[in-house]
Amino acid sequence: MIQKTWSELTTDELYAILRLRTDVFYVEQKVDESELDDRDREPATKHVWIADADRVVAYLRVIEDATPEYLDATRLIGRVVVAPAFRGKGLAQRLLSEVIGQFGHEALLLHSQSYIAPLYAGFGFERFGEDYDEAGIVHTSMYRAGISAS
Repeated sequence: MIQKTWSELTTDELYAILRLRTDVFYVEQKVDESELDDRDREPATKHVWIADADRVVAYLRVIEDATPEYLDATRLIGRVVVAPAFRGKGLAQRLLSEVIGQFGHEALLLHSQSYIAPLYAGFGFERFGEDYDEAGIVHTSMYRAGISAS
């Protein structure tokens, strides 16, 4: 598992991350909205991934918002993606476990493709609001309350 901020990424790592995101979101899922939203470059954004040799095979990012979008959630998990050949191997769960281990004391938010929401529910995320269309794919918003370490 690798975790870096934008300034720590090498050009090869950035290329591998963007290639995976493009291959899945644009080629496979036919998303027609901009992939590059400048949130990747924010100093507080964490890029977390699993590599197989030089290839990124699973990835997510955690961005920080000064103003919560919902309740008290100032961290947003997004761009969760696993390469097709590596699906069903628990890689998304490993990424989520890592991020929740690091940020689980804080409230977390994510916007999930609806079919995969049960994965996130298994990590304590709960749906809120109505499902909605984003880039032609049904999504649902999910929230996980922060859990204080006792």
